[in-house]
Amino acid sequence: MEEREHFYSSSSNFSQPTMPATPPGLEAIYSACRRLYPTQPNPLQVTALVKYWLNGPDPLDYISMYSNNGDPERHIPPHWHYISFGLSDLHGDGRVHESSANEGPSGYGFELTFRLKREPGEANPPTWPAALMQSLARYVFQSDNVLCSGDHVSWHTPLDGSESRIQHMLMTEDAQLQPITTPFGSVNFVQIVGVCSEELRASQHWNGPGVIELLRSKSVAGGAWLITDMRRGETIFEIDPQLQERVDQGIEQEGSNLSGVSSRCSWEEPGSNDAQYDDDKENKIHDNKRRGSNDSAGRPHISDHDSEQIKATLKKGLSTSRTNLPFKIEGKEADSHTNRNQSRKESFDSTVSSEGPTELTRTRSLDAVHLKFNLEAGLLLPLALRGRLRHGRHFTFKSVLNDVAITFVSSSVVGSFADEEHPFAAHGMWLQVLLTDDFIDEMINELEELSNPDDTLFPKTYSWPERRLCVTVLPDEM
Repeated sequence: MEEREHFYSSSSNFSQPTMPATPPGLEAIYSACRRLYPTQPNPLQVTALVKYWLNGPDPLDYISMYSNNGDPERHIPPHWHYISFGLSDLHGDGRVHESSANEGPSGYGFELTFRLKREPGEANPPTWPAALMQSLARYVFQSDNVLCSGDHVSWHTPLDGSESRIQHMLMTEDAQLQPITTPFGSVNFVQIVGVCSEELRASQHWNGPGVIELLRSKSVAGGAWLITDMRRGETIFEIDPQLQERVDQGIEQEGSNLSGVSSRCSWEEPGSNDAQYDDDKENKIHDNKRRGSNDSAGRPHISDHDSEQIKATLKKGLSTSRTNLPFKIEGKEADSHTNRNQSRKESFDSTVSSEGPTELTRTRSLDAVHLKFNLEAGLLLPLALRGRLRHGRHFTFKSVLNDVAITFVSSSVVGSFADEEHPFAAHGMWLQVLLTDDFIDEMINELEELSNPDDTLFPKTYSWPERRLCVTVLPDEM
């Protein structure tokens, strides 16, 4: 179970191998597991044959698989409990993670866990969850984006490769493993919860923690310990239709916590090939005119963190090939992440750098804009309007194909570089579009059919000539 690398002394007087103690970070997690499973000191493990620091493909050194008997009195079924080792700093010698003071997070500050319902008569745990965890870990290592409680992952295929409806993931705190402190920093245990497409959509339109609590309330959908059952054939909304009312009520009262997604999107100014981009159009929006003055206290705003995060991404450029990342991590309110290693990028920045960085240019205003979204992104426009802008917030689409970002802001948001006098403002390839309250309502009505797109033919363009804005939604295959 434990890592036993043999080292031989160079002295001829010593011929016996010495076995060093288990690395301190690894031992700290083992200790937490032994406290939870005292009768399973040597669980089955999936091990990376070639360790990551030796150029192996798998970032997780080990994934332990424990047998959990559940709690029949609480309707918690027997299940397999998977726990990863490697997203946190196991060794403390710089071979994988940069060494840091033990006051902060260890490595990426978390390890992944997963609870899978045990099938009757199943003697050994399936290994596909280990492959799933390695895929998520590769995403984290390649992008430097951490996974946090409240995140959701669009996977778009059954997690186990079957015909299951469980095709996406939510992230939450592990039901039993509490955060620990290791010699190299703190480690949280982030549990993967398998969900259906309808449940993912609810977490997008409302928030992940809210949907997690709905799953907890139904034992067949996860129960108190959020156990994933790949044979579950009904969503929580089919199990209890009243839960949909709770989601709708939450969206209406609280809005959505989803502040942006990685997508396929682009923007252009109609007639931009004409000679209308003179220098006098640049820097029209001056700092002293922006809505970030002292009278904005207490109003929603694009935080410096959000702004710098998007700028840094655009400066770095986005990957033009994402074949090694077949899923989408979707971000939410930045201020909901606490105790995080600020040197790591957050989950909203789910991109990989390209070879050629894109430099940001000066801010300029545009006379009109034409926005284009693929269908998956376009279907989120009602969410962005109803769940975000109507509640005085902002929403960003970031292209996965190039260095483009489109941020919608409402009039009550401060810190943006678009204002009501100049509602379309571009900073390099980052476009901000300010929508007044009446325009938000107008767009919600016009785009209502995107909430139920089955009877709509795409591509389709929505136009507001008097507002100098048009939006085209394209089929995903285009």
